[in-house]
Amino acid sequence: MSCDVGEDFIFLCSAPDAWGIVVETLAAAGILFTFALMLSLLILVRRICDNCKRDLVPIQFTFLIATLGIFGLTFAFIVRLNIQTCPTRFFLFGVLFAICFSCLLVHASKLVRLVRGGSGMSWWAMIIMLVALSLVQIIIAILYVAIYLGRNMNQCDRNLADLPQRNIDFVLILVYVMALMAVTLLVSMAAMCGPCKHWKPHGAHIYITMFFSIAIWVTWIVMLLRGNISLGTAPQWDDPVRAIALVANGWVFLLMYMVPELCLMTRHTPSCCKQIQGQSQPHLIRQSVGIENRVFTQEDISQVQDSGRCSPSSTSQYDATLALRDMEPAKEFSIPRPQPRPDVYLQYRTHDLTEM
Repeated sequence: MSCDVGEDFIFLCSAPDAWGIVVETLAAAGILFTFALMLSLLILVRRICDNCKRDLVPIQFTFLIATLGIFGLTFAFIVRLNIQTCPTRFFLFGVLFAICFSCLLVHASKLVRLVRGGSGMSWWAMIIMLVALSLVQIIIAILYVAIYLGRNMNQCDRNLADLPQRNIDFVLILVYVMALMAVTLLVSMAAMCGPCKHWKPHGAHIYITMFFSIAIWVTWIVMLLRGNISLGTAPQWDDPVRAIALVANGWVFLLMYMVPELCLMTRHTPSCCKQIQGQSQPHLIRQSVGIENRVFTQEDISQVQDSGRCSPSSTSQYDATLALRDMEPAKEFSIPRPQPRPDVYLQYRTHDLTEM
């Protein structure tokens, strides 16, 4: 099968080189699936009862955007190396993965507190942490592309460039991303240790995602630096190895992390986790005088049930608080009435009869 396209785009439709067609098909399917997950996340926002899960929505939406970019970057490796695709490869590869792994690290850091009964970071603190972690790789990529590639444009020529040195440079600018992966794996392990079991599945999703991601990265780096040279396919299979790694890691992000997280978004938090969270802050007040007006109590419970948000957990929390109160019996108050003494009344009555 022949393609009426330029030499740089031959792998997009070449039947002898079927890897290009397979990879671009998987990448296109990943783009569509990512859009579907983004739409599902926006629809489920109104049904998320727990505020801790609501705070994660911006982080997870950013994660999906970066994953969408990973699938799109795959086409830059299917197209052959040239002046246009070279800066795109060196810049976006590390930046997109840094954003994804930073989102996972921020989520795992919040889970470390949640699994121990705390509240964790707020949404704005997580966004600041995400930007700070991603900014490091952005600066590294900008410096490499602007300074090194700007002075050595022959690195973007697939015929004249020093191929081993270019591959080594490609791996070296990703050292920070590898450090993020290692830290995220360790933090996700810590997020599975705590008394609140409700949050442990979230940490398990991050741990499994990082385990498969690290396996993919070790494989493509070994193949890029050693494997292809040993097999004698160094120039031809360098781009397929990285393109396959992009697609595989993108699908790991979606299937191992994002899909299970969406399934857990609308589940209610058990009351035991909320009780553990509130143990450090005593909020029970001893009531010694008067009786609580039950009319307002029933109205508050009915309003919570009518609102449709977290009604089971809110009602159970109120009942537990009310049961723990030390209620004293009601005191009766009455005004004494004056009553005449019987002996005085008889004395005055006898005196009146004698005078008559």
